Amino acid sequence: MERKNVVIPGEFAARYGYSRAVRIGKQIHVAGTCAQPPHDTGDAYEQAIASLKIIEKSLTEVGASNSDVVRTVIYITGYKHAEGVITAHGEVFQDIMPASTMVVIAGLLKPNLVVEIEAYAILSN
Repeated sequence: MERKNVVIPGEFAARYGYSRAVRIGKQIHVAGTCAQPPHDTGDAYEQAIASLKIIEKSLTEVGASNSDVVRTVIYITGYKHAEGVITAHGEVFQDIMPASTMVVIAGLLKPNLVVEIEAYAILSN
């Protein structure tokens, strides 16, 4: 099966040997995704929307879309961020309704980040 990687520019991906997304066959795995500047200092809702837009762009690069998403995993740095993230996720996925998990964690790589989202998609055709 052919493998297609969505590699992000910059030192982080090259240094750690990671891709934003990987497609093998009909499966797409999108790595944990956080908001990027200038959205990385916003509230949980703004950060979640920014993360979901990056995920959507990555899916598009491998021939998929949000409608192909079957699962999301969401990491938040505190319970207080849940409502904003739930609202953002609902706006994007309300008609798709992927399986989803939300977990409260101790922190992310940068202290201003409050949410990280993974996505898994399967192409139907």
